[in-house]
Order: sequence, then structure tokens, then C-alpha cells
Amino acid sequence: MINKIFTTMVALCATFVYMPAVAQSQTGAQFQAGAQSQAVAQSQAVAQFQAGSQSQAGAQSQAVAPAQSRAAEDSVKAAVNLLFTGMIQSDPTLIRQSFTDSAILQTIFEKEGTTVARLESVEDFARAISRMGKGDADERIRIDVLRIDGPLATVWAPYSFYYKGKLNHCGVDSFQMLLVNGVWKIQYLIDTRRKQPCQ
Repeated sequence: MINKIFTTMVALCATFVYMPAVAQSQTGAQFQAGAQSQAVAQSQAVAQFQAGSQSQAGAQSQAVAPAQSRAAEDSVKAAVNLLFTGMIQSDPTLIRQSFTDSAILQTIFEKEGTTVARLESVEDFARAISRMGKGDADERIRIDVLRIDGPLATVWAPYSFYYKGKLNHCGVDSFQMLLVNGVWKIQYLIDTRRKQPCQ
């Protein structure tokens, strides 16, 4: 009997000793969980702030980019139109200024059922236009495509050519433009020519 009572008392003492230890362990675990949750929340807040900052910076960059792009496009268009100004004014100097020193001019046409790209020098072209009267060589273009990558630009422009006020032929001008010392110039110009159909 005494042994049973002693055994029961030992068991009760062990229970009282164990319960505070468990409570302390649970409290410590809850504290660690709370600290980890707070750390995660702070990390998420920092990530959201950084994402917001990046988004704002991206929006500002996108707002600046279109303005810069429009300015570059306007410069390329002005360089292309300089050629046609020189043509209608029969001004060989303006025509020469439109091209780089190593520029290439080609015209695509059909010869005996074969497609041929005829090569012409800038000087020969400028000289031929200079022999015409002012207003005789009137080439009217519509720029459909303009793409720029650094110092390189591409222009795709359908055109109609009027000679002395009458429609002579039409086609497409394809320009490769080069930025030389801050000035856009024509590096390569190739065109198609046809009598019909022309708009």
C-alpha cells in the first residue's frame, strides 16, 4: 500500500514538473513563430516597395522614351525629305548632302523577263536632276514604316513620281539611314518602279 502511494506521489510530481516545461516550450515556439511571421511581413513589405519603385521608374522611363523616339523619327524624316526637296528644286547640292560619302543607289526593274537591280552613283543622279527645271521632278512619298536602332534607321515609303505635273510612275523607296556626326544621311536607297497600278 505504501509503495502504491509513493508511486502515485512520484507520478504527480513528475506531471507538475513536466507541465511548466511544456508551457514554456509552447510559449517559446509561439514567440519564434511570431518573430518569423513578422520577418516575413517585413520582407514582403520591402519587396512590394521595391516593386513599386521599379514600376514607377519604368513608367517614368516609358514617358521619356516616346518623346525621344519622336524626336529621332522627325530627324530621320527630315533627312529623307531633304532629298526630295533637292529634286523638286533641281538642286544638286541638296541631293549630295542627303547621302553619305559611300552611299549606294539602286533601281529594280524587269529586263527580258529578269529582275535587275541597276546601280547608279549619287553624282550621276544629282547631275541628271540638275538638268531638269525647278518643279519638274516631284516625288511624293508616304512613310509607312520607320524603325530606328541607335545609328541605323530603316524607312519604307511608297511614292508617286510626277514629271512636269503629270504622274510618270510609282513604286516603293526603301532607305537605310546612317547617323553620321549627329546627322542622318542616306546610306542605301533602292526603289521599285512601275507605270501601273498607281494610286
